[in-house]
Amino acid sequence: MSSPAPTVEAKPAGQEGDPVVPARHPGRWLALLTLAVLAAMALHLLVTNERLEWPVVWQYLFSEPILTGVARTLELTGIAMVMGLVIGIVVAIGRLSPNPVLSKVAWLYSWFFRGTPLLVQLLFWFYLSALLPRISIGIPFGPELASAGTNSLITPFLAATLGLGLNEGAYMSEIVRSGILAVPRGQSEAGQAIGMSRGQVMRRVVLPQAMRVIIPPTGNETIGMLKYTSLVLVIGYAELLTSASLIYSRTFQTIPLLIVAALWYLTITAVLSVAQYYVERHFGRGFQVASSRRTRPSRLLRARPAAPVEATTSLRSAS
Repeated sequence: MSSPAPTVEAKPAGQEGDPVVPARHPGRWLALLTLAVLAAMALHLLVTNERLEWPVVWQYLFSEPILTGVARTLELTGIAMVMGLVIGIVVAIGRLSPNPVLSKVAWLYSWFFRGTPLLVQLLFWFYLSALLPRISIGIPFGPELASAGTNSLITPFLAATLGLGLNEGAYMSEIVRSGILAVPRGQSEAGQAIGMSRGQVMRRVVLPQAMRVIIPPTGNETIGMLKYTSLVLVIGYAELLTSASLIYSRTFQTIPLLIVAALWYLTITAVLSVAQYYVERHFGRGFQVASSRRTRPSRLLRARPAAPVEATTSLRSAS
């Protein structure tokens, strides 16, 4: 006859036996000490180095040329991003089109504008008159209805807008395409099953759901575009960095004026980051509610008391 299986009670941690010793992380303390030393050195440099010329920084921080440059930078950023978003949606839909010609043309656009440097594109639009002295409108291979000199039409502002907007459209097309592909195919099939056309399915079903994927990289692209506007310095359009460079080329106070430009870029980037956070939270609200509904236990399970956990371990011995 077999003997009853003995039981061994588990010992609660912290009452008997060896005390629990937390793991030590000397690397964390070393990294913290290194960062503290570097921060102290940077602060000491900012406070004691007279060549930073902080009085000059405060003098020009809110000056009229700098504020005009800030306004033009925001204007370029807004126009370029709107152009990029509209072009990106069109090109992304073209890439996903079953029409092979439309799909190849959209791919060619994306390949060309992503494959050439933005600076080259800006210079190309600014010096377009060397290729086309006059721009005309009329019947193809027929008479002209109107024409004008390219130099009078392609101003530095228009060249900057075209260069930034067309380049951004190529990158936004990949962002929009990834967002569309992230929506389950069953959503499109359900829309078509109730009689919607492809355009209606895209506008009313796919794109609203794709915004949750599209918004975060679009916010990053907006912050990047804010800094890419500084490249229009090469074509002479007076945005923020160009306005600062025009001042320090006259006063030879290079470092203080660069600090002024950097402070404005940091401030605008901080504001855009906050706006991006709230936009992401708005578009992700429906997804979060759906996820919480899937993971939230039912009311019956929440009301049911938890079963006690036995802290015993059975040890069976052979009879």
